[in-house]
Amino acid sequence: MSTPSDPEIGRSVDAAGIKTNYHDQGEGPPVVLIHGSGPGVTAYANWRFTIPALAKRFRVIAPDMAGFGYTERKPGVTYNLDFWIRHIVGLLDALSIPKARFIGNSYGGALTLALASRHPERIEKFVLMGSVGTDAPLTPGLDAVWGYEPSLEGMRKIVTLFAYNQALMTDDLIRSRYEASVRPGYHESYSSMFPAPRQRHLEALRTPDEKIKALPHEVLIVHGRDDRVIPVSGSIKLNQLIERSELHVFGQCGHWTQIEKKDRFNQLVEDFLV
Repeated sequence: MSTPSDPEIGRSVDAAGIKTNYHDQGEGPPVVLIHGSGPGVTAYANWRFTIPALAKRFRVIAPDMAGFGYTERKPGVTYNLDFWIRHIVGLLDALSIPKARFIGNSYGGALTLALASRHPERIEKFVLMGSVGTDAPLTPGLDAVWGYEPSLEGMRKIVTLFAYNQALMTDDLIRSRYEASVRPGYHESYSSMFPAPRQRHLEALRTPDEKIKALPHEVLIVHGRDDRVIPVSGSIKLNQLIERSELHVFGQCGHWTQIEKKDRFNQLVEDFLV
């Protein structure tokens, strides 16, 4: 369980040779939450409102992916889709979970799509939220997020991109995310993942359209209409490609659907995952 002094630190397990920080709450069918790729992100920061809501009916597992949060940073690692998929499969194996439901946010959506395509037997059904993973141009918003250089003003610029409701972007939130982004080793690994030019990194997270079309799973696709980081057009395309999918678009909502529309998002996702 998370420690009172730092709720971002959960349990630890060796997943594919990587000491992995993860949260594990509730009982029932397992649901794995894969966070996005913003600077200073952790599973807890991304899913802090989702974990307790879903833990009432599911076993909720939320890891810090390799290169992020409190998960071990190994020297000389090349962060790419193959590496991250091995990490997820290693986590499932380490926790003796043959099959799970998944929710993937943004970059985490791309990982979920790739996992579903490469290891369809490991996924029951899944949710994509503000997801990348298809052919798409790099937006100025995503370019700014991936190109973040640590400073309070730099973090303020990034955080304001994420939400439609700017009242959520308090000085305390900005400072806490900035402080997270400058923890030892954090920016070194983050800056190594998505160096300019960044369109190539978006393409490297892509699953080919024909493989997306072939997915047999039930999929719920969620997006904020006013997302300035990943445009809603990407989710519309995913809905067109995935036969067994449905799309829910929240108006007056940016990239942080799980925070801006947390209660409605949690209910929507819970109803789908049952």
